[in-house]
Amino acid sequence: MHIYFSGIGGTAIGPLAMIAAQAGYKVSGSDKQDSQYIQYLRTQGINDIHIGQSYDQISESHSVQPIDWLVHTSALTIEDPNAPELQFCKQAGIKVSKRDELLNQIINDKQLKLIAIAGTHGKTTTTAMVIWLFKQLGIPVSYSVGAKISFGEMGQYVEGSEYFVYEADEFDHNFLAFEPYLSLITGVDYDHHEQFPTREAYNKAFQQFLSQSNERVVWNNDAGSLGLAPGDASVVLDDNDTAMNQIELLGLVNRQDAWLAVNALASLTNNPIEQLINLINKFPGLDRRFERISDNLYSDYAHTIEKIRGCLQTAHETSNNITVVYEPLTNRRQYYIKDGYKDLFKGVKKLYWVPSYLAREDPDQPVLSPKEFISGLSNRTIAEPAELNAELKQHITERLIIGDTVVCISGGGGGSLDEWLRAEFKG
Repeated sequence: MHIYFSGIGGTAIGPLAMIAAQAGYKVSGSDKQDSQYIQYLRTQGINDIHIGQSYDQISESHSVQPIDWLVHTSALTIEDPNAPELQFCKQAGIKVSKRDELLNQIINDKQLKLIAIAGTHGKTTTTAMVIWLFKQLGIPVSYSVGAKISFGEMGQYVEGSEYFVYEADEFDHNFLAFEPYLSLITGVDYDHHEQFPTREAYNKAFQQFLSQSNERVVWNNDAGSLGLAPGDASVVLDDNDTAMNQIELLGLVNRQDAWLAVNALASLTNNPIEQLINLINKFPGLDRRFERISDNLYSDYAHTIEKIRGCLQTAHETSNNITVVYEPLTNRRQYYIKDGYKDLFKGVKKLYWVPSYLAREDPDQPVLSPKEFISGLSNRTIAEPAELNAELKQHITERLIIGDTVVCISGGGGGSLDEWLRAEFKG
């Protein structure tokens, strides 16, 4: 079967493409722009990738080997329901779906038990930690994770594995397509406001997700806010359990994610908590989660208020002198969270605010500028607008010279602050 992945450079579609290739499917695809991840996929043998998403390009792939199924990102139909690739597939009679349908087919065909990690924040890190623990225990596991990891590929199908570990995203209600054997909830705040108009609607989606799960691991605080009755969750974790103090990882959010992963694996494998803690203390981290680019220079994917707060808490465990370069992720999200920035950067020594990374935008919403965001800060004197240019590079260099820890917070992909940072500073 030939599967064509539209948006193959995305952090969800890309790993699924790798899994499909490993499971024996013919894989090709497209993306709007080239990126480091596209290059990464090419190194993994997925070479039939078009940059641009035109009618002619998908037609060319189809002429070489007929396409049986187009799997697309949620963004494709949101941005353009009449996208050229969709028009071609309709005319050619090619099956079209989002990624969940294909993943469910692979899980069912291979008789895998789904372990799904969901939550507003911490999904990627917790997913990577669960994968790390399986690997350290020597248990074969298949998985998909939304970041590069040093101990495996972003997506992998392992013949003979019993479990499939999946980062289950609530965006576009994706996670509601699954019926997990075990679900982990990393923490529920409120996000994707354009799809969930109220916090109640957002919470209801998580309630439905949990109702579809056979076993559950949740924090006590989330169990309360989601209205779970006693017995609704297999494991309810104390948010202030002192046993977490045995975990030695940097950052409170990382220690909390690790505790969730440890308890999930203890429930699945019956391995002692103490053994699992020793293994998680060796967790090497993952791409763009307080990732060290060079001495005292870090990149982090935080893009909601709670994620940014967690990133800054981690930074302050390393230094009292923190400089931040911040790139908001999507203009549409900013209309809902901009008031949350007011006191968010208290304790930061210097803040450089660059333009928002734009994706899946509402064309009727004016793009908010760095100056507009800065005007709403309670400590606006520490902040200044910036661009991804030589001047910003000089600012960062000067801050590093005087001994600051510089944290670049970037939610974007190709053409983002993160890519610019690596090009300018990573030797």
